Amino acid sequence: MNPTFDQEFEALVEKYAELLTGKSSSIMVDKVTKWAIYNHIHKSMPALTAHWGQSHPEAKREVRLLFEEIRDLNQAQRAHSQTSGATGAVKEDDQ
Repeated sequence: MNPTFDQEFEALVEKYAELLTGKSSSIMVDKVTKWAIYNHIHKSMPALTAHWGQSHPEAKREVRLLFEEIRDLNQAQRAHSQTSGATGAVKEDDQ
């Protein structure tokens, strides 16, 4: 792919992670990327995630923990944004 596009897209995901969770570390960007991809797959092909979850129960638990972590960080970020008057926090849907 185009290296400029790759850098610009990485910056987009990093900003999304920051707005969603209040953190933009490489670890958080990786977590948000996995969360977003799983969330999209779950919404577009729920049978696939159901089958995968049955085949990989430990991984399914890890996904659940990831969703809970991002939800909690997002709620804290939204609360902080409301008290400071900042905007940009993204609402996170539960699966």
